[in-house]
Amino acid sequence: MNFSFNPNRIANASAWRLLPNGWDFVAFPLIICLIAMGAIGFHETMAPIATLKTQVISLDPASLPEYAMRTTLRMLAAMVASLVFTLVYGTLAAKSRRASMVLVPILDILQSVPVLGYISFTVTFFLALFPGRVLGAELAAIFAIFTSQAWNMTFSFYQSLRTVPRDLDEVSRGFHLTPWQRFWKLDVPFSMPGLIWNMMMSMSGGWFFVVASEAITVGNNTITLPGIGAYLAQAISDKNLHAVGWVILAMTVVILAYDQLLFRPLVAWADKFRMETTSSGNAPESWLLDLIRRTRLIHRVLVPMGRIFANAARIPLRLPSLGGVRFSMPRRLKPSRIGDIVWGSLVILLTVYVIYRVVTYVRTGVTLDEVGHVFVLGLITLLRVALLILLSTLLWVPVGVLIGLRPALAEKIQPLAQFLAAFPANLLFPVFVIVIVRFHLNPDIWLSPLIVLGTQWYILFNVIAGASAYPNDYREVAANFRIHGWQWWRKVMLPGIFPYYITGAITASGGAWNASIVAEFVQWGDTRVVAHGLGAYIAQTTAAGDFPKIILGIAMMSLFVTLFNRTLWRPLYAYAENKLRLD
Repeated sequence: MNFSFNPNRIANASAWRLLPNGWDFVAFPLIICLIAMGAIGFHETMAPIATLKTQVISLDPASLPEYAMRTTLRMLAAMVASLVFTLVYGTLAAKSRRASMVLVPILDILQSVPVLGYISFTVTFFLALFPGRVLGAELAAIFAIFTSQAWNMTFSFYQSLRTVPRDLDEVSRGFHLTPWQRFWKLDVPFSMPGLIWNMMMSMSGGWFFVVASEAITVGNNTITLPGIGAYLAQAISDKNLHAVGWVILAMTVVILAYDQLLFRPLVAWADKFRMETTSSGNAPESWLLDLIRRTRLIHRVLVPMGRIFANAARIPLRLPSLGGVRFSMPRRLKPSRIGDIVWGSLVILLTVYVIYRVVTYVRTGVTLDEVGHVFVLGLITLLRVALLILLSTLLWVPVGVLIGLRPALAEKIQPLAQFLAAFPANLLFPVFVIVIVRFHLNPDIWLSPLIVLGTQWYILFNVIAGASAYPNDYREVAANFRIHGWQWWRKVMLPGIFPYYITGAITASGGAWNASIVAEFVQWGDTRVVAHGLGAYIAQTTAAGDFPKIILGIAMMSLFVTLFNRTLWRPLYAYAENKLRLD
C-alpha cells in the first residue's frame, strides 16, 4: 500500500472546504437582507430632520413593508440597549449589597413611573444632541421603547444571579475564576433561559410604546417617524378600520419573522445551558440554527468569531472594587460596619432631599385634603392590581408549566403568545367604551381587565422560562418515586418555578400600575369612561396640564409600588434565594 504524502491533495481539500455549499446559497439571501435593512435604516437616520415634515404618513397598505422595517430596526436597537443595561445594572444590583440598597428600589420605581409623562424632556435632549438630524428623533423613539423592554429583563437577570446554585458557585471558586471569568462562564449561561423568554416579552411589550414613540410632540411641533406605530396612530385618528386591520396583519407578519429568525434560534441554542446531567427528552429545535450549522462557508466564518468571544471570556481580568462594590466577596468576610453606616447615611440623606424637593413643588398647587384623596385613590388601584395579579396567577401558572415542559408545544404557542402580548390594548378601547355605555356597566369593574391585558403575559413568559429550565434529572426522580397530582405541584414544580414566577409577578405588577393610567381613563371619540383610581387621576391631571398634581400622582404611585414590592415581593424573593435554590 502506498502511504505517500501528497501536499497538493491536502491543499485541494482545504480549498474545497472554503467553497460554499447548497445551504450557503440558502442562507446568503437572509444575510444580505439583514445587511440591506441596516444600511437603509442608517442612511435614513442620518437624513435632515426637515425630511420628516415633507413625509406624510400614508395609509396605503403598500407603505407598510417600509414602515415595518423601520419599526423593527428601532425595536432591535432598543433590545440591544436593554441587553447592555441588563448585564451592567443587574450585575451591580446582585453583586453589591450596598449598591442594591439604591438600585433595586430605583428599578421598582422606573418600571411603574409612566415614561410617556416625561418623554417630552428626553425628546428635547436627544434633538439637542443631534440638531437638524433625524437621528435625534430616532434615538428618542428608541429610548421610549427601551423603557418598555429593560426592566423585566433586568429583574430576570437579577433573579438568576441571586439564585445561582451554591454547588456551582463553590466550583467556580475552586477553579479560582476571576469575576470576569465567572460572569461569562457561570452567571450569564445560568441566566440565559429566563433572559431569552423575557427578551421575547420585551419585544412584545415594546409595541405598546411604538405608537407614542413614533409620533413625538415638542412644543407646537409634531415629529412623526415613519413606522407601524405612526400608521396605527393615523388610522385611529381617521377612524379607518380597514387600515387598523392592515396594521394587525403587518404586526403578525413581523412577529412571526423575528420569532423564526431571532427567538426560535436563541431558545434552541440556550437549551445547552440547562442545569442537568441527563439530556432533555425533547430539545427545542430551530430550522434557522440547523441551516447555519449545515452551511460550509458561513459556518467557517462564524466558528472563529465564536472562538474569539470564548477566549475573551477566559481572560483572567480582575475588576477593581469601586464605591464599595465587591464583585466576588468570599462568604467568610464580613462587610465593613463603618462603611455600611456611611453608605446608609448617604442614601437616607439623598432620599430625604428628593422627598423635600417633591413636597416643596407639590405644595404650590396641592392641599393636604388633595393628598388624602389621592392616597385613597391609590388604595383603590392597589386593590384592583392585586386582585388581577392573583387571577392571572391562577390562570397562567398551570398553562405556563404545561407549555414549558413540552418544547414541541412551546414552539407552536410561542408566536401566538408573542402576538397576544404585543396586541395594542388601545385597539380594544372602542369595544369596552361601547359595551359599558350601551349596557350601563360599572367602569370600576369592567375597565379593570384592560390593566392586565398586556401585563399578564409577564407571568406566563417567566413561568414558561422556569419550567423550560427545570432540570430533567429532578423530573425523572419525581417520576421514579411516583410523585403525582397536588404533591407533584407542591413538592416538585412550584418550588422549581417560584423564582421565575416572582420575577414575572413583580414586572406584571409594575406594568399593571403603569397601564392603569390608560385603563382607568378610556376615551373613544367624544365618549369618556372613567373608573375611580390613581391611574385615572394621573390621566386627567395630565390632560389638564396641572403639573403639581401630576407630580403628586406619580410620586404616590411610586410610593405604593415601592412599599408593595418591599412588603410582599422582596420577602418572597429572599425566600426563593435561601430556600428554593436548585442546589
